[in-house]
Amino acid sequence: MLFQQEAFIDCPYCGESITVLVDDSSGEQSYYEDCSVCCAPILFLLTEDEFGDIHIDVKRDDD
Repeated sequence: MLFQQEAFIDCPYCGESITVLVDDSSGEQSYYEDCSVCCAPILFLLTEDEFGDIHIDVKRDDD
């Protein structure tokens, strides 16, 4: 069973605000997903804090 939540991020390439589905069932993870506007590869970094909340950080592929 997948646990996905909707998240709103700003693309680090084109700056557009986009909606993505994030699978937060696996805890901390990193993966790439293309921007739905400019198709650039966004690096998603999911981290978990001491309360179990997932935080999303997005970066450019060349950062």
